[in-house]
Amino acid sequence: MSDFDVIVIGAGPGGYVTAIRASQLGLKTAIVERENLGGICLNWGCIPTKALLKTAEVYEQLGHLEAYGLSVTGRSFDFAKVVERSRGVAKQLTAGVAFLMKKHKIEVIEGAAKLEKASGAPKVVVTLKAGGSRTVTARHVILATGARARTIPAIGFEPDGDRIWTYREALVPKAAPKSLIVIGSGAIGIEFASFYRALGSEVTVIEALDRILPVEDEEISKAAHKAFEKRGIKFRVAAKVSKLSKTKAGVSVALEIAGKAETLEADVAIVAIGISPNTENLGAEALGLTLDRGHVVTDGHGATNVPGLYAIGDVAGAPWLAHKAMHEGVHCIEHIAGFKTPNLTAPIPGCTYATPQVASVGLTEAAAKAAGHEVKVGRFPFKVNGKAIAAGELDGFVKTVFDARTGALLGAHMIGHEVTEMIQGYAIAMTMEATEEDLMGTVFPHPTMSEAMHEAALDAYDRPLHI
Repeated sequence: MSDFDVIVIGAGPGGYVTAIRASQLGLKTAIVERENLGGICLNWGCIPTKALLKTAEVYEQLGHLEAYGLSVTGRSFDFAKVVERSRGVAKQLTAGVAFLMKKHKIEVIEGAAKLEKASGAPKVVVTLKAGGSRTVTARHVILATGARARTIPAIGFEPDGDRIWTYREALVPKAAPKSLIVIGSGAIGIEFASFYRALGSEVTVIEALDRILPVEDEEISKAAHKAFEKRGIKFRVAAKVSKLSKTKAGVSVALEIAGKAETLEADVAIVAIGISPNTENLGAEALGLTLDRGHVVTDGHGATNVPGLYAIGDVAGAPWLAHKAMHEGVHCIEHIAGFKTPNLTAPIPGCTYATPQVASVGLTEAAAKAAGHEVKVGRFPFKVNGKAIAAGELDGFVKTVFDARTGALLGAHMIGHEVTEMIQGYAIAMTMEATEEDLMGTVFPHPTMSEAMHEAALDAYDRPLHI
């Protein structure tokens, strides 16, 4: 007889939410965590970075108060307190996760897990933090071990805790660097570039592809590039980095652009070139677990090729987002519990919390065309939106992509103030298979910036009202 119905390995957003849902369904549940409840997202990613970015946003706003008829003197910041606040936010939420585990009667096992073959689901051998080991069994084991920053030691892409950082070191430095090079222009790289630029650092972002935020719609990428340059961030795109080195004064980056060699120097470099899944030392090889470039291969319900073993979240592949991990975890455990759940197909929004923010869901215009769709595209700028004008937040626009034949919303893309809070409206629409008629017939409150979402749908069908 098994010790538990379900064992979840990893207590990040995907893992702890999966455990909670398992408990709600009456399953005896344990969760194994080797470091901190809440995982990377809560402790070293999503949450503390947003706390830092909010501080940066407020600090920047203080420098533009005259536009609102206000004034302030002596604007300054205490960097140690800025970092302390972000750590405090993370600590508060970690305590919240611990409370939720206790409330739902989920046993927390602190230590590093390894899988071993068994007649049913794999056995879980935990090397305990407190010393010793413990072997536990369950009818179902769910891997939610997440991922970590990708490094390439051969060319110097490896943190040293001093001048070469990943996101982890970038969250807790002793001081803001005077100059900074960010290698990689995905969401993580751009968010740190935005934060440190707001506090006065000279920032240069290097991107190997020909545009920043390369997963976003091309129009959004171009608008973001222009907006960030306006804030003083410099970019090197289509740039191949051959070596990152430490110097006496800081760091040096050797790169090549259009066949020409270039060297950049700064106090510090942040390496933000993606992630590596945490599948090492889990016993995957002994089990014959199928991996693809380190990620666990799963079916439409999170099941692996090993009976009784499942995987969700970052360890199971892109997109590497906390909300995707939570959604997959709930889906997986409900499927285990016997729910007749369809395959995982829900559209997953993506958000970049820089200034300005970027948010999107579904297909880009280029991807929609490449998939064979004839498209109708709508756009609406915030500069003619009443609430945006009143708030002094004029930058950015909303873009919608519809299927011309069916009216289905294929994708939506935004750049501007707090668009990360609005993208869920389009995600709901896509999940409910809304058409252009549904969106055009929806009543949006006035005055709000979300009216731009309505107008972008109207514009796709040549019916905009305010432009």
